[in-house]
Amino acid sequence: MTRCRLCGSEAMASVVDLGATPPCESFLAADQLDRPEPAYPLHLRVCTECWLAQIPPLITPEETFSEYAYFSSFSTSWVEHARTFVADAVERVGLGTDGTDGTDGSEAFVVEVASNDGYLLKHVVDRGIRCLGIEPSVNVGAAARDAGVPTLTEFLSPDTGSAVRAEHGPADLVVANNVYAHIPDVVGFTQGLRALVADDGWVSIEVQHLLTLIEENQYDTIYHEHFQYYTVASAIRALASGGLALVDVELLPTHGGSIRLWARPAEVAGEPSRRVAEVLDREKAAGLQELSGYAEFSARVAKVRRDLLKFLIEAAERGETVVGYGAPGKGNTLLNHCGIRPDLLPYTVDRNPYKHGRFTPGARIPILPPEQIAADRPDHVLVLPWNLRAELVEQLSFVHEWGGRLVFPIPELSIVEVKA
Repeated sequence: MTRCRLCGSEAMASVVDLGATPPCESFLAADQLDRPEPAYPLHLRVCTECWLAQIPPLITPEETFSEYAYFSSFSTSWVEHARTFVADAVERVGLGTDGTDGTDGSEAFVVEVASNDGYLLKHVVDRGIRCLGIEPSVNVGAAARDAGVPTLTEFLSPDTGSAVRAEHGPADLVVANNVYAHIPDVVGFTQGLRALVADDGWVSIEVQHLLTLIEENQYDTIYHEHFQYYTVASAIRALASGGLALVDVELLPTHGGSIRLWARPAEVAGEPSRRVAEVLDREKAAGLQELSGYAEFSARVAKVRRDLLKFLIEAAERGETVVGYGAPGKGNTLLNHCGIRPDLLPYTVDRNPYKHGRFTPGARIPILPPEQIAADRPDHVLVLPWNLRAELVEQLSFVHEWGGRLVFPIPELSIVEVKA
């Protein structure tokens, strides 16, 4: 990668090189285990002109998302997060409970981009508000339609946005949660958002915050699906590329630390809130607009790897059993970067039946149903979706029955004695 995908600068600096890994959602069926498996460099760089952190676009969204292994509804906390967001957004944007937008009496319309299995829009449907999901994955989009959520199977582009607007009218609210990092054409995607939203409408985007990624050693969220990693400063520039302006920002705990960006068409946006200035100040104080803010990250990543491997090796030498919980994309970055294989982690479990009987990419660790943990009573459970710590400590409280412990690898190795 020689040029920044946002501003075109060639001033690119290395942040961390994680070697080469397979795409994190390319789970393997048993009959694929003896076949070659492609791996791609995973090297995060930052543009020293616009400060957008990014990896090369070595895979296409079509390769990843045409059929997708991630179903949002399997996370209880994520579904609750979506319910709360819808309730707050309806009030903020002024979408009346009678189906109007609360201003001119016209029928309200909400669009979610990358709507997955309808985990969020089902709350909009329940309120009687007209909505549409735009979801590129055929299998999860079908699940959304089965749940009563109108869903279009497409990737968002300027043309897609214009076509939806022509058919359905402009959207009072466009939601794009956990997708703004997943698109290599950030300018075209942003133009698609602008095409969807009404001239006086709102766009809400949730995306992981580069500030917490760096501060909390969250390097496992670097994978080929995530093409870029945003600060508020770089997000402002990205939004402007499509004619949108940031008006407010919220700091969220999701995914280890995310930002919710509230944007509007630039013509009606007005001055940004005080919270925008406050977060920009925090980012500047952390050195994220100069190379010094990234200088120690690679060394701290290496320590996470050494600490986890030391724990696993010493547990094996003591004859203790360690199994995994979860098979998220981030977990596959961790497993492959650390070189963990079934000799150290014989299996992991996941609530998503789609993954059962498959194997993690690269590491080729079997994925089993969650009930296997209670059947085997392991000494330790390595929690790969560490960002759901509170939810999973509660879900896995039963391991206290045999004195089992939970292990969280990020931001540093943490061993938790589970209580009833």
